[in-house]
Amino acid sequence: MKPNIFFTADHHFGHENIIKFSERPFESPEEMNAELIKRWNERINPGDTVYHLGDFSLGKPDFTKEILDQLNGNIHLIKGNHEGAALTYPKRFASIRDYHELKIDEPDNSNGKQKIILFHYAMRTWNGSHRGVWQLYGHSHGTLPDDEMALSFDVGIDCHNFYPISYEEVKEIMKKKKWTPPFGPRE
Repeated sequence: MKPNIFFTADHHFGHENIIKFSERPFESPEEMNAELIKRWNERINPGDTVYHLGDFSLGKPDFTKEILDQLNGNIHLIKGNHEGAALTYPKRFASIRDYHELKIDEPDNSNGKQKIILFHYAMRTWNGSHRGVWQLYGHSHGTLPDDEMALSFDVGIDCHNFYPISYEEVKEIMKKKKWTPPFGPRE
């Protein structure tokens, strides 16, 4: 069985104020951290691949290392604007990038691939956006209205009941979008 691929963002481990800012249903940072670890590991197995689109932790380096050591999966970090602590433990990540263009085998597509742009921030347009390339982002904690005409959306935990979201779930969301290629079929 091939490993599953997951996307997530904006855990803000150790960040007390995010509970208030994003109206998270936790009484304390400790409760939030424990629940986020639990939900991560309920979905992600040790061999799975996870693309974390930034803002992993606002805790200190030792605290952040302890959290990272409890999480399943091969984690690829797409840097957000709060990555200081996570970057002190680079060997925990399979890769660390500012931006990534991911290609996934997709038998449903005519070319057999699905390309996905991974970036911490939402973009209005991106490489291949007019050709069916997806864009996944975090940072906005569910505050941006979803654009049903664009093949992009927020994979941050505030939008997905504090769980990482699988490639298959992303694919189902994208299928419901009203996007159409702007230039018609290519000759």
